[in-house]
Order: sequence, then structure tokens, then C-alpha cells
Amino acid sequence: MTKKIILGIDPGFGRLGYGIISHEKNTFSCIEYGCIETAKTLPFAERLLAIYNTLTEIVQTKRPDCIAIEKIYFAKNQTTGIDVSQARGIVLLVAAQHSLSIAEYTPLQIKQALVGYGRAEKKQLQYMTRVLLHLDKNPKPDDAADALAIALCATSALYPQP
Repeated sequence: MTKKIILGIDPGFGRLGYGIISHEKNTFSCIEYGCIETAKTLPFAERLLAIYNTLTEIVQTKRPDCIAIEKIYFAKNQTTGIDVSQARGIVLLVAAQHSLSIAEYTPLQIKQALVGYGRAEKKQLQYMTRVLLHLDKNPKPDDAADALAIALCATSALYPQP
């Protein structure tokens, strides 16, 4: 098995979490993680453009083999859900422009893959992410930690693609 670079994305428009991991055989390592943040004062289209530009730069410099992204399954606020879906569309666009494969996971699948229980608590998910990536502490902020967990799901050792 060759080394794979996976970019995990926790979609959002105010803050989009990303995490880049390396996977070779049964070894995982964290390359980078963080958030793409957009100012509330910007028009929404400009926020999407900022996400597009930053994500494109990340893809071009880190050269992932695939992008793993969380599926949106519901939103308490319908307007927020639609806006997050639009930001998610930007991620899918960047993946398509760079001919990257896309893996999509529900929160239940992510928890099941990392913890073994689909209704696991966030702290359990963070613990497993930290252990699997050999990190000294839980990654912060939560959006970036979630993105790392999503990236881990795209590794065939944890959660094979359907």
C-alpha cells in the first residue's frame, strides 16, 4: 500500500474545519489542521469565494489524494443548513477541479468508524482521533478536530469505501 494524503472537511461558511492526514499501512499521522474562517461582515458570495480560494491553495500545496467530507443530515435552522450546503458545494467543486475522489460520511458513520458506536459522545471521538494520530492533546478548535476524524474515515483500515 502506498502512502495516501487525505484532506478531511467539516463544512461550514463562518468556519470550515480542515484536517490533513497521511496514511500508510496501519500508520496514521497528522500533517496539518485548522479552520478557514470568513468574516460575518462580508457578503455571502464573498465568504464562499474566500473558502474557495483558501481551499484551492491548500489542495495545490498539500496535494491530497482524496477529500473526505461530512454529509449534512439535518439543520436546526433551515437557512443555516442551506448556507452550509452551499459551502459544502464549494468543497465538492474544488475536489472535482483537481480530480480528487470524494468520500462522504454521516456523523453516525464517523463515530462508528472511530469509536465503534454511532452515538458516541464528542469527547470519545476526540480521544480516538488524538490516539490514532499520535497527538499530545486534542486538536482545537472542534471544527478542525472533526475534520481530522472525517479524514480518518477515508482510510480503508478504518472504514472502507462502499
